[in-house]
Amino acid sequence: MGSRNEIFGRLENGEPVERIRLASGGLKAHVLTWGAVIQDLRLEGHPAPLVLGFEDLAGYLDHSPYFGATPGRCANRIKGGRFSIDGVDFQLECNEGGVTHLHGGSDGIARQNWRIAAQGPDFVTLSMIDPAGRAGYPGTCAISCTYRLAGDGVLSVVYEATTDAPTPVNLCQHSYFNLDGGADALGHEIRLAAEHYLPVDERLIPTGDVRPVAGTPFDLRQWTPLDRQMQDGGIAFDHNFCLSSERQAKRPVIEVRSPQSGVSLAVLTTEPGVQLYSGAHVAPAAPGLEGRRYGAFAGFCLETQVWPDAVNHGHFPNAVLRPGETLRQETDYIFRKG
Repeated sequence: MGSRNEIFGRLENGEPVERIRLASGGLKAHVLTWGAVIQDLRLEGHPAPLVLGFEDLAGYLDHSPYFGATPGRCANRIKGGRFSIDGVDFQLECNEGGVTHLHGGSDGIARQNWRIAAQGPDFVTLSMIDPAGRAGYPGTCAISCTYRLAGDGVLSVVYEATTDAPTPVNLCQHSYFNLDGGADALGHEIRLAAEHYLPVDERLIPTGDVRPVAGTPFDLRQWTPLDRQMQDGGIAFDHNFCLSSERQAKRPVIEVRSPQSGVSLAVLTTEPGVQLYSGAHVAPAAPGLEGRRYGAFAGFCLETQVWPDAVNHGHFPNAVLRPGETLRQETDYIFRKG
């Protein structure tokens, strides 16, 4: 089945947002140029969408909590929007409660219309230029995102970036997954190969501590229902799990399964961390795919990335990209049924 593009909607300036259809290896995906969004994802033999999304562009423009998007230039949170590089201080927009910088700011790359750089029946590469000064970031970044249905239920995600000045860069795929189409995903079971996690303050900013998961509700090294964590520890996850101290060769790190549907998800990544967000604050005003009304915990995120606020913690993995370097982040999401 070949790729097919269509106009998904138009921005206020009349610019079209395209939707690209991909199909291969038992998966079908719809990708938007707006925000490099995965709008819909389906697995053969499983009728329900695997991700949360909207049927029209207005939902994404007005109501989306980053459904399927690519946030950045620096995904996740930076305390006070402040950091220093090479002795120079920078102040970013504080777009979360006026005190925290989140996901690149209110006008970050998740709210830009990317261009199609290349495509085929089973892949699309989207690209954009993020200019110096947007949200306060130094340097101009060239960023690309390649989604590829790599066969046998594999969705491959590759991000690349270069810059003309030192700057924090951290990209991630922000899909909200639901493997059975239920009203919430709390019955899903997860196994996450992290021995440490980052405790956070009241604004969800890492304190700087790196703590063992052993003996805490954050110990997900054995199969654990997401709702058991809610019951036992009162934990609504929005935390970074520490996979390594630096970017590595792609390796398996996470498994999730739905006992109800028999659908499973395995995640392989190069990244040193994953932000597990259980979706406590999902409640968009607009209906989602197939007219569904999403509520709290309707889907969960597995944001493979550098640890949050890394630019302010010398013992965290490096989040600063410099001229002459190419950032490359790779993650595979592998879906199976039965």
